[in-house]
Amino acid sequence: MIYNKHSDLYGKHAFLSPSNYHWLNYNEQKLEARYVAAMAAQRGTDLHSLAHEAIRLGVKLSKGNLALSTYVNDAIGYKMTCEQTLYYSDNCFGTPDTISFRRGKLRIHDLKTGIVHASERQLEVYAALFCLEYGINPFDIEIELRIYQRDEIRIFEPSPEFIVEIMDKIVMFDQQIEEMRMSDRF
Repeated sequence: MIYNKHSDLYGKHAFLSPSNYHWLNYNEQKLEARYVAAMAAQRGTDLHSLAHEAIRLGVKLSKGNLALSTYVNDAIGYKMTCEQTLYYSDNCFGTPDTISFRRGKLRIHDLKTGIVHASERQLEVYAALFCLEYGINPFDIEIELRIYQRDEIRIFEPSPEFIVEIMDKIVMFDQQIEEMRMSDRF
């Protein structure tokens, strides 16, 4: 048998994928809701790509979409770096949308394109990862975290004590995972 080649589909996933067969149980309304959610997620990915390129190129955006344009313009104004991975270990690392550390002030900004109210917890973990990776004591710096979502910009200034708690948990859980990995239990 000579099989058809579908090289243009390499790396892509079908919405009605055999490996995600749960759609077999959908009715028309559920299918529509899942499709709309998937398209919204893709739009969010595309908006993040647009923002990344605008920041990389230093192109400020007009105020059409308040969260997106303010996010891009703030990142350019604060000379932030896009998509900088923060690494503690193979068990704990992540990539904030934008980050900068200047004059003792850590800024981490996140663009949220979904409708679900976003939590600052993700940004607090990024701050803890930054401090762990670069050996910085959270008590010695200022930390400003921002979430840009819909027409709202929310600013958080976490306490150094809370960032230390997260750092301690990262270290403790990483050690526990490594111990489990070394044991014969798993």
